Amino acid sequence: MSEADHLHIETNGIRMHAVVHGQGPAVLFCHGFPGLWYSWRHQLPVVADAGFKAIAVDMRGYGRTDRPLAASEYGNQTIVGDLTGLLDALGEERAVFVGHDFGAQAAWAAALHAPDHVRGVVSVGVPYGVGFASDKKKGSRPKSPKPSDTYAKIAESHFLHLHYFQKVGPPEAELGNNPRLFLKRIYWALSARGSLLDFKNFPSEGTGYLDVLADPAEPLPWPWLSEEDLDYLVEEYMRPGLDTAFIGGLNSYRAMDLNWEQDPDYGRAKINCPTLFLCGEKDPVLQIVSPKSLETMPNRLTDLRGIELIANAGHFAQQEQPDAINKPLLRFLTNLA
Repeated sequence: MSEADHLHIETNGIRMHAVVHGQGPAVLFCHGFPGLWYSWRHQLPVVADAGFKAIAVDMRGYGRTDRPLAASEYGNQTIVGDLTGLLDALGEERAVFVGHDFGAQAAWAAALHAPDHVRGVVSVGVPYGVGFASDKKKGSRPKSPKPSDTYAKIAESHFLHLHYFQKVGPPEAELGNNPRLFLKRIYWALSARGSLLDFKNFPSEGTGYLDVLADPAEPLPWPWLSEEDLDYLVEEYMRPGLDTAFIGGLNSYRAMDLNWEQDPDYGRAKINCPTLFLCGEKDPVLQIVSPKSLETMPNRLTDLRGIELIANAGHFAQQEQPDAINKPLLRFLTNLA
């Protein structure tokens, strides 16, 4: 990454950290939780060498980007404003948005709310329309309960991190006091060899997230993550201290009610730009979402160019199997150029 420039850009009321590599049509990489711009370290030089300007950011609440405390500042439209403002500041009218996890949600939201800025979307791991079994007319209100109520109902049966994260305080303290242990366990649990869904074996009462995340079956280094990688993640998350170490991810979970209330078109309204969906075949997300999330995506994405499952990859497919991600990604980008 020696040829990359690290920039700090004022956008949408925050200061955002961006890593820029190469010249050409812009490709904007958006990470999820628990990630950073560094989550795309295997994609940036490859995409830049192919003739594109590869831009990876620390999203709002992460790394060297500002970390607002209120969950109300993490809604879809706010995140989209961060990203479009960054593109404007860089002099880029449009970009292909490549997102993973919550970053994929941001990419889909950008295509929905700021289509003039979006040449295409590549989602890694998050279908467009997760949790919605049928399409609804644009502008219709959700008929289902708000997300936090759904999480609370599930948590009556077993531990659920989406419910646990809703209360401010305990998750910040638990994860902030154990950042290295948390990151090592969650990266393993979400990988092709992990078992994230073991959380179903634990009761909600008296259980923290670290209680349901098993120690990795083998010590670092793994084929796709080194001790040095983990060192960097811990250092960057802990920059402002333990109270806000993981605020970006926690507030993204807490903002789900806000998005349910203020962004009813998300996951329902059609997206017309070119799109591509990539996912690790062993990603636990595929076991959590309704099968209809994949089956009905072509109904909502009018120019869906492919759905590809990546062998021997879990949730962090772009890190676990970077070559298998880079090949379809470059094909998609080249066909748009």
